[in-house]
Amino acid sequence: MRTRTTFRCTAIMLAFGAALLLAVPCARAQERVIEVLADRDSRYKMPGLRTPEITVKAGEALLLRVTARKGKTWNRDGSIHGFALLRAKDRTKVDGWSLLFRPGMQEFHLVAPSEPGDYIVVCTVICSEDHEGMNMKFIVLP
Repeated sequence: MRTRTTFRCTAIMLAFGAALLLAVPCARAQERVIEVLADRDSRYKMPGLRTPEITVKAGEALLLRVTARKGKTWNRDGSIHGFALLRAKDRTKVDGWSLLFRPGMQEFHLVAPSEPGDYIVVCTVICSEDHEGMNMKFIVLP
């Protein structure tokens, strides 16, 4: 009797554990992928867009996939570009959205701000004399 109960409990725990493991990739699969190039000419670029602009829904799960190419200058820690999300109305930083990029491709799992409105993305690493021009619009819809 004890063996059957132990076997049944073990089978239930295994099934429950497998269900949890399968649920994790599904949650990540629902993230919206946004591809950005942080280029050596101190510009953000996005495939198919002449002027890079990101539009998301408030609270949307995002996978930011960034390819960074080394500019003329970079930080001592090896960061070659940065990415900070600022509120357009007062230029305050959005928590969790201060990123540093090293050469190559990196992925960041993020959640869009919950407050709809206009935001600005700025580079936080002095990557060249044209660094001030490395920005783009970021719009959060309700």
